Amino acid sequence: MHQWVPNRIRMFPAFDPWLTSSVAADVAMAASASADALATRQARRLAALLSSAARRSPAYRRLLGGRNASQVRLQDLPVTRKPDLMNRFAEWVTEPEIRLDALRRFTADPSRIGEPFMGRYVVWESSGSSGEPAIFVQDASAMAVYDALEALRRPVLRPLQRFFDPWGLGERIVFVGATGGHFASIVSIERLRRLNPALSGRLRSVSFLQPVQRLVGELQDQAPTAVATYPSAAVLLAEERLAGRLNIAPQEIWTGGETLSPAMRRFVEQAFGCPVVNSYGASEFLSLGCECRCGSLHLNGDWVILESVDAHGAAVALGAVGATTLLTNLANHVQPLIRYDLGDRITLHAAPCACGSRLPVIEVQGRCDDTLWLGSPGTATVHVLPLALSTVLEDAAGLFDFQLVQEGPSELRLSSARRGEAAAGALRRAATMLAAFLAEQGAGVVQIHCRSGQPCRRGRTGKLKRIIASPH
Repeated sequence: MHQWVPNRIRMFPAFDPWLTSSVAADVAMAASASADALATRQARRLAALLSSAARRSPAYRRLLGGRNASQVRLQDLPVTRKPDLMNRFAEWVTEPEIRLDALRRFTADPSRIGEPFMGRYVVWESSGSSGEPAIFVQDASAMAVYDALEALRRPVLRPLQRFFDPWGLGERIVFVGATGGHFASIVSIERLRRLNPALSGRLRSVSFLQPVQRLVGELQDQAPTAVATYPSAAVLLAEERLAGRLNIAPQEIWTGGETLSPAMRRFVEQAFGCPVVNSYGASEFLSLGCECRCGSLHLNGDWVILESVDAHGAAVALGAVGATTLLTNLANHVQPLIRYDLGDRITLHAAPCACGSRLPVIEVQGRCDDTLWLGSPGTATVHVLPLALSTVLEDAAGLFDFQLVQEGPSELRLSSARRGEAAAGALRRAATMLAAFLAEQGAGVVQIHCRSGQPCRRGRTGKLKRIIASPH
């Protein structure tokens, strides 16, 4: 668990109880609102965001070109991207007092995780998996929205437990992830602990970037009733559970931050004997969506707009997956994100969910894994999507804890942290099935080298990139 520097004055994070209560009431009502009522909320908040950005952000004032913000169509605005915005940070933010050099000094100090920046703002940084990390700044208004969405839109998996223990006094929640940087998950946890010290004994974090044996030992000491982590980490913990090395009995597992395939969900649920609930979030908007009781992922469309677009930036049809996703954050006026290229690939569905909610149903393919370009000398090069590769390895071969790295035009390395002859045999079987699949795709003969007992390389946040293309 993160420790603060001794003798530092304790500062409470950005939090407005009256505003939070008001936003929470609206979030609760919107969960059962009609499609028209949701559209009205979204349109009103978009107009307010554009008006604020035009008045207070020099960068967006230029982008809007003097047009009346209330009459601008979102689709007519240009796409914005992280490198461009970070390079113009002083012109991007709407508060001149927020300086990038000061933010970088702040986020370079792990002892200040969860501490308010300038006494007013909540700050976290992105992982930097797609380039230089971005730094995101939220005020009390934005945090009120994130708090309400996290608290009220997550499904209640154990209604009797909630009835007899409405304040969660019997819960022990452990986050398993990266705890040494100013990342959204750990900052959010430390912020809650600062706001309510009574949570300190019931809301903890364990670093995933440590040897598995030590991780297992810390988790067993905590004996969590709920575990929050990435899907790939949940799979690793399930492997440890099935091997008899991890003896915990959580009643819920919460995942997010990576793609959770149906096979991964089944594997984790069977290993722990408890339900898995998945959510969708990003550094750019903390709580993009969460699953309902029917298992559908609902976009929090009353507070965020996601546009699924093709490679040329044109909207794709409902039911089709786009090349990337453009995000507009309706809650954060301090650091406006309007048609921001998020990098994820999503599918927006037209049909309403059986749960009754009119919030849009989406499917998400994360940005993490690469498309492989393969081909033997003298043959045509073919591209193979990461979802197809992971489907073969998970559903057909039953391999979950893996990393596939391209080492040449027709050469791959398939590795797993599992050790022993059984693990080596599982890798060989998976490699055989994968080679046959790639041959069917026209990739020719692909050499696949197996490496068991080799920990997978993870990013700064602990997220696992499972399929890595050749840099050449």
